Amino acid sequence: MRVAVITGGHSFDVIGFHELWQSYADQDCYLQALEDWAVDYGRYGQRYDALVFYTMHKGLPEDCPGGMRTRAAIDALGDGTGIVVMHHGILGFKDDEVWDELVGLTGRMIGDGYSHDKRLAVHVEDPAHPVTEGISDWTMVDETYDFRDVDREGSEVLLTVDHPNSMSTMAWTRTYKESRVLNFVFGHDAQTWEDETFRRVLGNGVRWVGRQ
Repeated sequence: MRVAVITGGHSFDVIGFHELWQSYADQDCYLQALEDWAVDYGRYGQRYDALVFYTMHKGLPEDCPGGMRTRAAIDALGDGTGIVVMHHGILGFKDDEVWDELVGLTGRMIGDGYSHDKRLAVHVEDPAHPVTEGISDWTMVDETYDFRDVDREGSEVLLTVDHPNSMSTMAWTRTYKESRVLNFVFGHDAQTWEDETFRRVLGNGVRWVGRQ
């Protein structure tokens, strides 16, 4: 399957992130900046099975790199192509109605409510879902976001944590028009990306949204 991994608006460990996506033998993952995805110079957009947004642009899409082309690309989401909103991606495009609907959260501001290097006991809420099938509860280290929890109406919760510095729901699915959506709060840096269970869940999630 072909996967567009879309970045921008937040710095990250480039080599570690590339190594994460290269670890999936069944996925051809193409890392690209938001503007390059939106402009789609090579006209590959219709060939992707899934889009992973690892972006954190704070303005509306039309105010971001790519301008109105970015606005048009965001508005065109929901054509059946799978969508994963990963880690800080849930904080992107503040006050944008499309992103609010994808994520299931409005007023998405974090301020100082984040903490690095927290050991998290992850609980599998739905072990029967294809994303979490075969996954048992596990512990790993990641960054946390401390703000209100997702609106569970229209969301299916897959993973939760119970930590004083973190929101409770860490992975949940939604449907946007014709597309499956996975919101996956985990994934700050290499100490998380190298966790084998994290990799399994993320890989399952990309396959599930891409209907593979």
